Amino acid sequence: MKLTAARVRALLAGALCCALPYAALPAAILPPELLQTGARGVVEDHYPVRQVVFAGGVNSLADVVYSQPGGFRPLTLDLYLPPAGKAGARPDRPLVVFIHGGGWASGHARHSGAFQNWPGILAAIAARGYVVASLNHRLSSEAKFPAAIQDVKVAIRWLRSRSAEYGIDKAHVLVWGGSSGGELAALAATSCNEPALAPPANAPAESDCVQAALLWYPIVDLAGLPGPQGAAPSSQGRYLGCEVPDCPPETVRLASPGLQVTARTPPMLIIHGSDDTTAPVQQSINLDAALKKAGVRSELIVLPGIGHQFVGKSLEATHEASVLAITRSIEFIESVFPVP
Repeated sequence: MKLTAARVRALLAGALCCALPYAALPAAILPPELLQTGARGVVEDHYPVRQVVFAGGVNSLADVVYSQPGGFRPLTLDLYLPPAGKAGARPDRPLVVFIHGGGWASGHARHSGAFQNWPGILAAIAARGYVVASLNHRLSSEAKFPAAIQDVKVAIRWLRSRSAEYGIDKAHVLVWGGSSGGELAALAATSCNEPALAPPANAPAESDCVQAALLWYPIVDLAGLPGPQGAAPSSQGRYLGCEVPDCPPETVRLASPGLQVTARTPPMLIIHGSDDTTAPVQQSINLDAALKKAGVRSELIVLPGIGHQFVGKSLEATHEASVLAITRSIEFIESVFPVP
């Protein structure tokens, strides 16, 4: 059939006669609260937060999205909220932020060392009166330095921005990590207000400075690590995007918290095994010396005969080292941030 001008006018008239005006939409078959729309496409994750109750009245919120960097997966953290305090007590609690290890290339927010139930450990600390957050960050296969430390800083800012919602005392934040997570924790402690490591401009307008740091077998000087073995890049090479000898010296310095200690660095507890071949104990010895030289409160505990992740030569040695480490760590947290 020839599509004449008259025929086109007729077709359009027929379409218009049958179009349904918005004002005459049929009754919604879904609840009104589900039919809300925004002014643009929505990409934020609105899946309901999973809640778990731990012993001691600790309420945990799992997989809370704290950041959605462009082109990457949503970044999440687990929150462990302490039980309500006594009547008349301050509602806000000190914040403990844990960062997992894994050579910057692997790991997640629910493991640390040889502990079989790390979420239970974090919940037990929350039960003592602290808000505890354990976060995931971008790994070295996803984004190179300084992406991971920027994620940590965004998480700290995000948590501070939700202080009223989660009962956080914004003035008392401790950062804690092991191995590569120890590097990120130490870096968060030593790089307060460092422009080169600042998070993106759209991060919450809060401080990412911290008031204390707890480090387990940390890496604090990337130039002090063994280089690549064979053709495969080293862990620090994947993290930086270049092997240390080939990197710009300023990049290596910025990624090495042991080289950035000042008198403004917050107090630290460092625990390390004497036989660690992954993160040499000399790294912690040097950091402790630098902190004390700067007049910063520092305590170094070296565990004899213990390797990386507090693993010893027997199950008993691993257990004893791990128990000692977590005990001294809790004592440190409570000494810097006492709670009623």
